Amino acid sequence: MPTWVALVEVTDAEFQDLHDLASLWGDVNVELEALDAEIRETYALLGRYDFLLVFEAPDRRTVFELSLAVERHGLDMNTMEGVPIERFGELVEQ
Repeated sequence: MPTWVALVEVTDAEFQDLHDLASLWGDVNVELEALDAEIRETYALLGRYDFLLVFEAPDRRTVFELSLAVERHGLDMNTMEGVPIERFGELVEQ
């Protein structure tokens, strides 16, 4: 399954504290599983973006649906497809 990377920014100011924000990922995981996608890694970030997600999803349509689902939770996703460096080398050779 393809790997995707998303830079996530919190856009909804309804979170009272970091605990509320952290518990949001349980809800997001439920929606991911319903779309046949899976989070591989999640990082909290300091800087312009608040989180980095590394996840797998079967196709771009699923990623689009996932982005819409996440935005309903007050998050904005900037998503990119990730290619493992081993495969990237193969693409360059072709």
